[in-house]
Amino acid sequence: MGAGSPIRVLLAKVGLDGHDRGLRVVARVLRDAGFEVIYAGLRQTPETLAAAAVHEDVDVVGVSMHNGAHLTLAPAVVGALRDAGHPVPVVVGGIVPEVDLPAMRAAGVAAVLGPGASNEAVVAAVRRAAEDPS
Repeated sequence: MGAGSPIRVLLAKVGLDGHDRGLRVVARVLRDAGFEVIYAGLRQTPETLAAAAVHEDVDVVGVSMHNGAHLTLAPAVVGALRDAGHPVPVVVGGIVPEVDLPAMRAAGVAAVLGPGASNEAVVAAVRRAAEDPS
């Protein structure tokens, strides 16, 4: 992310989850907030998502999960990005039980947004992840 450049965010669904209405809303919210949004769509694998992140040179990857596979797929996305040499922050949105949040953070997920997260919370979480990718 260069000075004055918009934050580039890649959004996708990983795995077999076909519910993308919320992700499409998030794409519009981020775009309207000045982010550059690349929508990779449904049924991505961690490896295809990592390849797209490298190709698009994104600052953050946003993944929507509603299928209960977050403890498997989110760490796989973080690992695939690292293996691809593009270890950008990963923000997860969707159905993630509170009890799983420590495991998600330990796996390297930068932020988790649950159902009903406000537009402002989404924008703030992605901006924080981009500005502090540690």
